[in-house]
Amino acid sequence: MKIQITVGDVALIATPEDNSSAEAFLALLQEQPITVQMSDYAEMEKVGPLGTDLPRNDTQISVGAGDVILYQGNQITIYYGTNSWNFTKLAVIEGVTKESLLEALGTGDVEVTFSLVQ
Repeated sequence: MKIQITVGDVALIATPEDNSSAEAFLALLQEQPITVQMSDYAEMEKVGPLGTDLPRNDTQISVGAGDVILYQGNQITIYYGTNSWNFTKLAVIEGVTKESLLEALGTGDVEVTFSLVQ
């Protein structure tokens, strides 16, 4: 099962991780797509409220462009830069670079829809 991440007219495909957080996220997406208002943070990510709590599998990891992360159990982030912190990885966007993600996500606030690829 894959996740489609839609920003405007750009559709990105992500491969879910194998953990209980990603499983819970996929279960939510089976019910309906989730749209999140996301904002830039620290010139390395877009972050927004998920609207619910998911189980956490936080570990100290390094992340980079294309990593989709659960933060504090109720925030979802898409990284276009790099960072190292206690996170739970939900998915990895396929075939993206920092530049291509910045082009898709733009600057400032953006509406991002997460759905399942059928």
